Amino acid sequence: MMKTWLISVAVTAAFLSHGVQAAGDAKAGEAKTAVCMACHGPAGNSLVPTWPKLAGQHPEYLYKQLMDFKSGARVNESMSPQVLALNEQDFADLAAYYAAQTQTGGTTDPAALEQGGRLFRGGNAETGVPACTGCHGPAGLGVGAAKYPRLAGQHATYVESTLKLYRDGTRANDPNAMMREVAHRLTDAEIAAVSQFVQGLGQ
Repeated sequence: MMKTWLISVAVTAAFLSHGVQAAGDAKAGEAKTAVCMACHGPAGNSLVPTWPKLAGQHPEYLYKQLMDFKSGARVNESMSPQVLALNEQDFADLAAYYAAQTQTGGTTDPAALEQGGRLFRGGNAETGVPACTGCHGPAGLGVGAAKYPRLAGQHATYVESTLKLYRDGTRANDPNAMMREVAHRLTDAEIAAVSQFVQGLGQ
């Protein structure tokens, strides 16, 4: 009962963060993607695995990340300078465009399938790691209203680096430090395995 209440509080807090999001126009967003394509690829499907796929991601999550880059809550040497000249409507339009695109899939390294799947679906009770499904859903599709991102099909390299950034505190824009709490309990091997697993989800 207490666990359910805590999850509900966390979802509500995440939903309320950053206030009301501006309505996005996908067509207007497409016209603003010229600079984005260099790293995030055509229609938001990045060709380089160090950069995330944006296609099919929840617009609420994308909007929050862009707002966080602009405010300094999230820092990245490539992204932070790109958002300085953009406003909230630009963010909403870009988020609407990328959310409407179809994500290209990925595959899981067979060697990581068992461990990655076990962590994703059941966590690790011995070290207090919760199942990823609790926030990101059984298919890894996330929850838009709560700003929990889609993980399914995302590059394993990007997911792995992100988890390590959460673990060492370099990235700290997660609501209530939820991801930092999870990541600091994960070993390098567990991070690699679960990252590989989500890359192949849905395929």
